[in-house]
Amino acid sequence: MKRLIAAVVAAPFCVLAAQAQTSPPPADGDMLTLGEALTEAGRISPAPVAAQAGVSAAEAARAVAGLRPNPSISIETENLLGTGPYRGFDESDTTVAFALPVELGGKRSARVAVADAGIRQAEVDLAITRADLRLDVTQAYIGAIAADRRAAIAEAQLAVTTENLRIARDRVMVGANSPIDEQRALLEAVRSRAEAGSARRAAMAARSLLRPYVGDRALGALDVGWFDRPVLASYGPDMPGRAEDMLALAAAAVDTEAAEAGVRLARSQRAPDVSLMAGTRWLAGSNDQAMVFGVTIPLPVLNGGKAAVTQAARERDRAQARQRVALFEAEQAIAAAMADRDRAATAVEASGPALVASGEAARIARIGYAEGKFDQMVLLDAERTLFDTQRAAIDARAAYHNAVARLERLTTRFRGAGEIE
Repeated sequence: MKRLIAAVVAAPFCVLAAQAQTSPPPADGDMLTLGEALTEAGRISPAPVAAQAGVSAAEAARAVAGLRPNPSISIETENLLGTGPYRGFDESDTTVAFALPVELGGKRSARVAVADAGIRQAEVDLAITRADLRLDVTQAYIGAIAADRRAAIAEAQLAVTTENLRIARDRVMVGANSPIDEQRALLEAVRSRAEAGSARRAAMAARSLLRPYVGDRALGALDVGWFDRPVLASYGPDMPGRAEDMLALAAAAVDTEAAEAGVRLARSQRAPDVSLMAGTRWLAGSNDQAMVFGVTIPLPVLNGGKAAVTQAARERDRAQARQRVALFEAEQAIAAAMADRDRAATAVEASGPALVASGEAARIARIGYAEGKFDQMVLLDAERTLFDTQRAAIDARAAYHNAVARLERLTTRFRGAGEIE
């Protein structure tokens, strides 16, 4: 008879604990996969559009940089509206001249080089924007699934503690337990109710973080199968490819390229430009005409451009130093992401046996409590350990997916024209 009562008492707890482990599979047509979320975010998010506009602006600046300076035409009249013979227009001289600026020192090609570097900077910004968007959407997707799982565990815990409270009251009523057991069960139920409410709000908040990227589909079913897929542990210090080739270094590299182009432009500015002029002068007094030629050469006496070259060179040195710092930081970030991935993978692998052990301990504690072999403290501790182990398993799996997403972002390679690999 005791065994029958114990089985009846323990059965509801086993069912509720199992509900915390898995959620009912959604219909495939209603499920939002991670790939669909990334595609939808690329369509909805304004960030890639803004970055693409930056590329278009840089290309327009390249066209402007390749333009030559405009020629000019001048008309000049002298020896008129004076006194004596110059009282009218009879002795006036009118000159019509055409002036053509001539750039020297390779200024135009230097401007084009700076503009080309600007295009590459804009393309890198576009690639970085797309990669960051991918990371943000992935992390929001992971957070939404993990929050749903934590909410399910909290709901199961609330159901178990509520059932514990009912059993404790019944046992106290028949004199099988002390009234303190009822108070402990009541405290656990109140605590679980608060935790369940907090978990539900956290799940709603996680969905709201995903919603700007995918719209109302964030409120539907997500691909929990992707979240639960086996982890791919890859232990060891090996770096996945050369950090110099990765998108994390592309921005610093193009900044150095732009700074080098700036030095070339500053050097080209030291060569003074000349302006060639040719025209015709009409002498009203004799009704004769004469050609006029001239050349204008600026004198670089007060500002020879040396200071500008020095400034550009120091900017280049700073860009090169920042590139070395970026390489150092990228290698550190990649190593940290790999360590986080491996650590989370270890935790996920260990969570399997831990879940089995904690589940079995909770089952034994429930049966023993029902048979009067264990006191209530043993039961509460076993159940608390089970739910804590379930939460730790969810946290470990979320940490693994986040670390993998970070590692993919850090090791993304830039292929040019806004394309990433």
